[in-house]
Amino acid sequence: MHAILINRRTNERKDVKVGFSWTEFFWGFWPALFRGDWKWLIIILIANLALGAWNMGSGTVLFNMVFAFFYNKLYTADLINAGFEPADEGSYNTLVMKNYIAPDSRFSSNNNNNYTINH
Repeated sequence: MHAILINRRTNERKDVKVGFSWTEFFWGFWPALFRGDWKWLIIILIANLALGAWNMGSGTVLFNMVFAFFYNKLYTADLINAGFEPADEGSYNTLVMKNYIAPDSRFSSNNNNNYTINH
């Protein structure tokens, strides 16, 4: 499932995946690198190095398996905090349905980023 986010100040659009991150599961830090998500790239790299160093990599595999459940939601929350918002009602409904943002009856395409992020 996907949602489209838009930053109305810069007209930048992002197509974000909603739900389990298969790319994070299989590829670890690479999805964060390709998305330009520097904060989570550094966190994932540090966790992979710390957990993988003492057990020949199996800690890294376990971390990626667990983190894959959370990464897309964290990435989307960071985008919303940076001024992005759902581009259309379908994207808004997807984010509400998956509990990424709280329901808001004030939704409109001209909303001023008044979304409550569910953590």
